[in-house]
Amino acid sequence: MNRQRELHALRIAVLLGGRSGEREVSLQSGAAVLQTLRDGGYEPALIDTGDANWWTTLQSVDLAFNIQHGRGGEDGVTQGLLDAMGVVGTGSGILGCALAMDKLRSKRLWQSEGLPTAEFVAVDEHTDPEVLLNRWGSAFIKPAREGSSLGMSRVDDVDEFRDAVVQARRFDDRVLAEAFIDGPEYTVAILGDRALPSIRIESAAEFYDYDAKYLSDATRYHVPSGLDEATEQLLQNLALRAFASLDCRVWGRVDVMKDPRGGFQLLEANTVPGMTSHSLVPMAAHAAGLSPLELLEEIMWLSWQQRQDAKGGSN
Repeated sequence: MNRQRELHALRIAVLLGGRSGEREVSLQSGAAVLQTLRDGGYEPALIDTGDANWWTTLQSVDLAFNIQHGRGGEDGVTQGLLDAMGVVGTGSGILGCALAMDKLRSKRLWQSEGLPTAEFVAVDEHTDPEVLLNRWGSAFIKPAREGSSLGMSRVDDVDEFRDAVVQARRFDDRVLAEAFIDGPEYTVAILGDRALPSIRIESAAEFYDYDAKYLSDATRYHVPSGLDEATEQLLQNLALRAFASLDCRVWGRVDVMKDPRGGFQLLEANTVPGMTSHSLVPMAAHAAGLSPLELLEEIMWLSWQQRQDAKGGSN
């Protein structure tokens, strides 16, 4: 009860929108967060970070629930601004967001930590795809710093590979190729120091692309995921280690693939996951017995306490 009283006393704003390729998804997530908080008795302000000079409205804000997806909102930029203005932002800080947003750097860091992740290389239009395809058979081409599968393609031959690199470079000048893994995809939501029940994703599309994530009703989500208790624990521990290794905190999501040998391979970490009707973190929270409001309050409380702990440690 004390926690709720303290949260209700805060001046809260919901940051949404932005100018990234994920703006529309962020607007949907923000609308869901805003409605849930209002239904819970909060009176949050709404700030569209795609508006000019939006940051001037932060002067009267104690805590900003950041639900911007993609560049500008999920890569450390907003986090740095909030820190400079003395506003508590939800979720990971500058470093965690910047590392998680950059797939090349996050995968390199995981490799250095001995954590399993699919083979990958940085590529450009001069890369010889034949060598990679001979080794991997098929590959995924991805912009290094983009989300929601924007600019991502699966390729099986040289021409597809080259076309996919061109497509990915429309979203980012840094592109990676990743070995195709023929196995089911799982995701693990992180809340504080615990992992929520894993979700197995079954897409009707060739892979879990933008349409499958946000538009299709044919995508199936399995919660519980069907793993036995020991394997579930192994997956959750891997997700927690991967998340912490990037200096991520409070809440997020880690995506993995299960390879044909039964091992898990890390794909990426998300520091500002979606909150739409198709989103995975609310789904995992529900499986863990948390209501949408309880999920948001936990995120806000953990973020607020993290800042208070940091202040205490600096005295």
